[in-house]
Amino acid sequence: MDITKRFLNYVKFDTKSDAKSETVPSTEGQMIFAKYLEKELKDMGIKTNLDDKGYLFGYIPSNVDYPLPKIGFLAHLDTAPDFSGKNVNPQIIEYKGGDIKLLDGSVMSEEEFPGLNDVVGEEIIVTDGTTLLGADDKSGIAIIMDAIEKIVNDSSIKHGEIRVGFTPDEEIGRGPHHFNVEKFDCDFAFTVDGGRIGELQYENFNAASCFIEIEGKSVHPGSAKNIMINALDIATELNESLPCQMRPQFTENYEGFYMLSSMNGGVSHASMEYIIRDHSMDKFNEKKNIIKALVDFLETKHGVKIDIKFEDSYFNMKEKLLPHMDKIMLAKKSMEEVGIKPIIEPIRGGSDGSQLSYMGLPCPNFFAGGYNFHGKYEFIPISSMVKGSELVVKIIENLAEENK
Repeated sequence: MDITKRFLNYVKFDTKSDAKSETVPSTEGQMIFAKYLEKELKDMGIKTNLDDKGYLFGYIPSNVDYPLPKIGFLAHLDTAPDFSGKNVNPQIIEYKGGDIKLLDGSVMSEEEFPGLNDVVGEEIIVTDGTTLLGADDKSGIAIIMDAIEKIVNDSSIKHGEIRVGFTPDEEIGRGPHHFNVEKFDCDFAFTVDGGRIGELQYENFNAASCFIEIEGKSVHPGSAKNIMINALDIATELNESLPCQMRPQFTENYEGFYMLSSMNGGVSHASMEYIIRDHSMDKFNEKKNIIKALVDFLETKHGVKIDIKFEDSYFNMKEKLLPHMDKIMLAKKSMEEVGIKPIIEPIRGGSDGSQLSYMGLPCPNFFAGGYNFHGKYEFIPISSMVKGSELVVKIIENLAEENK
């Protein structure tokens, strides 16, 4: 199947995850999609394992008579809960530069989305403006499936044992929570879950969520002097006391941040949720300490009870991948050999590979090819998926050649 048709088929599946759900996977659509992919793999003659939580593994035997490391490729089934992924209506356009008017009338401008300058003269796939596209990470799935189909149909491509894995709920931080590393049975893997072509990553944020509950005191506002304690005022004061230059919209590269992701409540009670990110573990812990000290100060200042709780989400995989830099160099060399310029930079986010690396499966990340994930301005150049598939095949070939 042509990789473009494959991708367009995949984005028809509504696989938006749901952080409020207690099921695994968090949404039924992910399991429906996993079963569809399972059938595709079986139709290629590939042995599969799909468990009741939506983790799909495929196993391809070696076709050489000498031992090789077992290599895996991973992508996630779900799309972000930030924006609708239902009834995706992708449009293919030949981009010649300038602004793009989507079907709903909204405009993707070069000024606001400078990534468009990378793809002038390319065929790109965009949304109709009413949904996200789903390239995060259905382009990664399409890249893997296209490459694997080539490998199983061409005996001249020498390879060792190969594993593919498609996992649920990455977008809500739960992707590896039920990932059976032993069952996957692999020496190392790559997640195919990056952005623009060339990205190769072995560093990511340390990440935590912070939950704050503020107890105020509500009385009639007409007689409130020296009595009322407005929980919303305290919440606002807390947020304004954090360094504004450490908000996501003012940071880049290795700069970490606080982000207020929700604030709800009234005079008598307010709740706040933050996400905290930093590549440096020392700075990550410092950010936690700053917000904890601020909470302690405001408790004393206002004479109120403020509860604070941190939940770590994932950690920087660099610590676990430094002993495996040969895997990064394998991907870098393979990129260069298929005409891709490697862009080695930190992930300003997370990856299933981060958690899996801490679970004993070294797992760097490379591009899936898309831009502007998680919203209606998402797009992907078709050529990036084609090159991604070529890269997977080249990595597999080079691994076999280098370990003869």
